[in-house]
Amino acid sequence: MRKFFQEIKADLKFKTAGPGQRLSEPSRAPREKPKAEAAPKPRQAPTDEAQMAAAAALARLELKPKAKAPVCSQESIRNQVRKELMAEAAASEKGLPEEEKELEEGAAAPSVSGVYFICPLTGDVVRKDKKEKHLREAIQAYFSVDPVAASIMEIHTFNKDREKVRVGVETMAKYLDNIYLHPEEEKYRKIKLQNKVFQERISCLEGTHRFFQAVGFETKTLPVPGQDPSEEQEEFYVLGEEMLARLEELRAAKEQLLSSEPLRARLDRQLRLFQPSAQAAHFELPDDFYNLSAEEIRREQRLRTEAVEKASMLRTRAMREKEEQREMRKYNYTLLRVRFPDGYILQGTFYARESVSVLYNFVREALRDDWLPFELLGPGGLKLTDENLAFNECGLVPSALLSLCWDAAVMADIEAAAEQQPQSPLRPELLARVQTL
Repeated sequence: MRKFFQEIKADLKFKTAGPGQRLSEPSRAPREKPKAEAAPKPRQAPTDEAQMAAAAALARLELKPKAKAPVCSQESIRNQVRKELMAEAAASEKGLPEEEKELEEGAAAPSVSGVYFICPLTGDVVRKDKKEKHLREAIQAYFSVDPVAASIMEIHTFNKDREKVRVGVETMAKYLDNIYLHPEEEKYRKIKLQNKVFQERISCLEGTHRFFQAVGFETKTLPVPGQDPSEEQEEFYVLGEEMLARLEELRAAKEQLLSSEPLRARLDRQLRLFQPSAQAAHFELPDDFYNLSAEEIRREQRLRTEAVEKASMLRTRAMREKEEQREMRKYNYTLLRVRFPDGYILQGTFYARESVSVLYNFVREALRDDWLPFELLGPGGLKLTDENLAFNECGLVPSALLSLCWDAAVMADIEAAAEQQPQSPLRPELLARVQTL
């Protein structure tokens, strides 16, 4: 097939030779001078349609992967595949199973596969993009256990405007208070669903209707008080009379409604312990760590590259600090590693706005004896003495390698008192799961 296309290209060149040029056929040996008595008959040139078809076929052939492509071609193909996989993952929530999402050969493996959370209801560990869906499913399942508590979780968890939640919850509590304080008054056991206050403060919140149903209200169509019963009727929530014997349950539900907080999944630290490694300061972070989309991150990187020359201009210290703070706000999470004097590396995931004290506690929980005094040194050897500072205020985002230093006097006493070779200060269960970085 390729030979056929080469011949066509030769014919095209033969046809388009300019005036005074010798017509030659490329890729052939030099012709002998034609004999006068046997001049070669020119071949019929291909039609325009044939030329267009040949050009299109050649283009298709060029796009097909070669069996033995050069190294640069393989690398470009890998880069293209990587871009397409990122685009597909962003466009679809389903994606591929984790075991199928392997990086192409030669690509750097991420230091962590993503940001994960622990569901407070199920204890399951779920990825960040699946967190809300899992919480909804867990709360829905909890309705079979405690419908009142489950509906309260919905109200506080899935309505993001905290001020609207506060106003709505206080109004609902007022309805219940009226019933509890005046059980003999039938009017307090009826709530008109089309009431303006009910519509603006309560009905607009997710989970409120399920709460009223859970505490014993039923939907009924009744005449509007003060109007002719023959006129149009409206819907009401009506508390059944049997609930008058269980007013304490109603009061308990009201207190629970007022005191509850949003259900929050807890950040999974993804604690890891690594063998001593020269790669300790090398980090490859997934997109989960950034407060930007993948496309926004690439645009930021491009703009930063284009602004290299502009960055050389003189700037005041205040200008530099303001720009640094703006950069720090781009990160939601940070991956921190703490290198121990014996070389072991402790790794964990944190919120970018958590305080340094959280890291100190994280390290203490990994020690065999949590009372051992130590200090943490940031990049450049700077001591992290102010434990109230946030990680993004200390420049420890989106990742950082820190060093741990023991109190020399205390460690000397421990080593002197040891009858055998000193043990590692890390917990045995961690040492049993040590990994290679």
